[in-house]
Formats: sequence, structure tokens, C-alpha cells
Amino acid sequence: MSDGSESSFQNPVAGFGVTFKAMFKKRLTEQYPEQQKVTAPRFHGRHQLNRHPDGLEKCIGCELCAWACPADAIYVEGADNTEEERYSPGERYGRVYQINYARCILCGLCIEACPTRALTMTNEFELADSSRENLIYTKEQLLAGLDEGMVEAPHSIFPGMDDGDYYRGAVTEAAPGTVRQVAVSKGEKPESDEAGPAEGPGAGGPVSRKVIGA
Repeated sequence: MSDGSESSFQNPVAGFGVTFKAMFKKRLTEQYPEQQKVTAPRFHGRHQLNRHPDGLEKCIGCELCAWACPADAIYVEGADNTEEERYSPGERYGRVYQINYARCILCGLCIEACPTRALTMTNEFELADSSRENLIYTKEQLLAGLDEGMVEAPHSIFPGMDDGDYYRGAVTEAAPGTVRQVAVSKGEKPESDEAGPAEGPGAGGPVSRKVIGA
């Protein structure tokens, strides 16, 4: 009986001891979101689909990232490039690319599986949302923006180059006079020569060509 009474007395005392020790330690509370968190340079955040220096997409629609994903969070549909509509230097490109961030565990295995370095991870970590639908990011949301010297795909491959030259880094910018193809719906007049956003494949109808950087 005495042993039981001693332990019942010591347990609360030990618990209060932990509390008193913590009272004098430095607080670890982070004032987020008022003070934005600084992430490490190689932090695993939101994914990004990268481009070649001339604007063509690096993704070749091989689906290796989807196969490597342990959470089954990536969905890819590849399609063939044509000379009239070319989105990447190789034979195929990613026509549909989706990442479900309700499933994604941000492990980075998809990055390791990508053979062309088309997929990388950014430092963006604010991915919470009240809708499951909004947590499914599409290709348009994941695709990197255009830098100086780039032209929106689809457009022709750099003259005199092949896909191997792209992967070796021989192409550094869009060729002067690069032709960008813009799909136009049936019964619609082609757009003017002013640069505008290119439509995706499958829009149907004729194709108007715009010369960029001539």
C-alpha cells in the first residue's frame, strides 16, 4: 500500500516539474502568417513544369513521374508532337498533366524519376484550400511562365537543332522569326499579328501563324 501511495504522490509532482521547467524556456511560437516562414533552398514545395530557353516544354509525356509516385497523386496523358503543333523538342509532350495535392506527400520521388528535369519543386508551401477540386493542379497552373527570350508553345524547333541539342543545353533562346501556331475555332477569323496567348491542342479548325522576334 505504501508503494502505491508514494507513486500516486510522485506522478503529479513530476508532471508539475515539467511544466515549471517549460515556463522559463524560450517560446517557440511562430507568428505565421503575419511573419512569413523562410524555407530552405531545397525545400519540397509545389511542383513546377519547366521550359527550354526558347519556350518549348521539357515534359515529354513519358509518365515516369506518375509511375514513381507512391501516393498515386499524378496523372499524365502524353500526345504526339507534329510540325504544325510542337510543344516539346522530342516526339511526345504532356497533353494533360495534373497533380492532386490532397494526395501528394511532397516526397520528391517524381523529381528523381523525371529524365528531362521537366519537373522540379518550388518553395511554395501554402497549398491549403477549402475545396478538393481546387487541390487538383492542372498543367496550366504548374507550367512555368515565360522568361526573356522565350516564345509560348507551340512553335517550331530551333533551326538546325534536334532534341539532343535541347537536352545538352545548346539552345539558349528562341530563334529569330520563330513561328508560333495558334489554333483557331471553326468559323472564326485568325487573330492579328499581335502576340497573344496560344490555345491548347484539340481546339479544331485552321491554324494561324504568328512570327515572334522577327
